[in-house]
Amino acid sequence: MDSLVDTLAWLVGIPSPTGEEGAMCRAISDRLSTHPTRVIQQSVVVGDPAPGKVLLIGHTDTVPLQGETGARIDGDRLYGLGATDMKGGIAVMIHLIESLGTEGLVGVFYAGEEGPIKGNQLGAIFDTVPGLISARAGIVLEPSNRELQAGCNGVINATVSFQGEPAHSARPWLGMNAVTRSGPFLTAMDGLEPEAHEIDGLVYKEVMSVTKASGGIANNVIPGRFELNVNYRFAPDRSIEDAERKLRVVCALADTIEITDLAPAAPPSVDNPLFVSLAAASGAPVTPKQGWTDVAQLAVRGVPAINFGPGETDLAHRPGESVRIDDLEWAYGSLRQVLP
Repeated sequence: MDSLVDTLAWLVGIPSPTGEEGAMCRAISDRLSTHPTRVIQQSVVVGDPAPGKVLLIGHTDTVPLQGETGARIDGDRLYGLGATDMKGGIAVMIHLIESLGTEGLVGVFYAGEEGPIKGNQLGAIFDTVPGLISARAGIVLEPSNRELQAGCNGVINATVSFQGEPAHSARPWLGMNAVTRSGPFLTAMDGLEPEAHEIDGLVYKEVMSVTKASGGIANNVIPGRFELNVNYRFAPDRSIEDAERKLRVVCALADTIEITDLAPAAPPSVDNPLFVSLAAASGAPVTPKQGWTDVAQLAVRGVPAINFGPGETDLAHRPGESVRIDDLEWAYGSLRQVLP
């Protein structure tokens, strides 16, 4: 049997940027073909759902390539795109299924996590295999910094726009500059501080940020429109509706606000017996997940879930991405102690 490092190097060597996960889907399906498998779009479900089983959840896609291809080992780390987010977790899932079988487990290897929620195939998998909601718990093997990261923030993206009147830049008084009109709004956004929300002893931080901006058509034309993307990460004690209301209040100076993407938050499930056992077996502290993961999609379907996997969140989506090799063994060994 391949080692965890061999398996991770193999996975890193299969390009799978969002929208191009087909080769990864086939590779995983072929490797685990001795178990019941079904392919759904570009995703794979391994094992038959049944009440009381545990779901192992991992996304197969990565962000676009930002450097060298393939895997490279240097010292105690394996480098390569997806090494930490989250092909390390996928490698652990594969080895757990190969060693424990699927009598008590179902592996869900899904595509489309790194893009907008509408392209995330986990929802389609739950719709196609409704028996998955009978699982007693789900473990999302996102990189978790050797912690059990409970719950997650929700997320809203909105296009916020300011209207102006185009004119020749030599005669700006004949128009209205949409970019400079946004000045008071941008100043207010720059002054926003994280807002702490304590839930079950865990502190989640709400943040709202401008992440993109575009306006103007030429160097000698006063811009008639200025668009910004506002990204809002809201705490698990807010509903999507409440979060949208708050975003619209904060962005009230804009002329138009269009919600382009939204995903719910997930409350923490810190008292679940499986997660309590996993914390003891791993020695990992329980912390809040500052960000969004698919524990939210499990939570809205009534499946308690936790984030627990190899890797460091600060290295995700960055050039030179890597994972500590002993992180793989730690995550695998901890999970094997507590899984059925």
